[in-house]
Amino acid sequence: MHAFDVLGEPVRRRILELLAEGEQSAGAIGDVIRAEFGITPPAVSQHLKVLRESGFATVRAEGTRRLYSVDAAPLEEAYVWLERFRGFWNQRLDALATELARGKRVRPTDNPERQE
Repeated sequence: MHAFDVLGEPVRRRILELLAEGEQSAGAIGDVIRAEFGITPPAVSQHLKVLRESGFATVRAEGTRRLYSVDAAPLEEAYVWLERFRGFWNQRLDALATELARGKRVRPTDNPERQE
């Protein structure tokens, strides 16, 4: 499965956001996801399975609990793909910075207090 197929699903993105904060139990993840998205426990389990099988998440057993953590390696695929477009972003950000700098300059004719 391509990285964007995994990341394109809002529930899976949210699970990854939770995991980015640190290791989480399946139950804790399920509680948040069910509250935010209103999906069933089996649906949450299916999303966790997709994340595991695609390599975005790892799981370890601790007694009866299953603890999930994010594995950032597959995110590299998305990063590499997006990197091709960085030049477009940089050009626009540079142009924005120029416009912001122009807006900060006060021109004598723009100042209503100054009368010549």
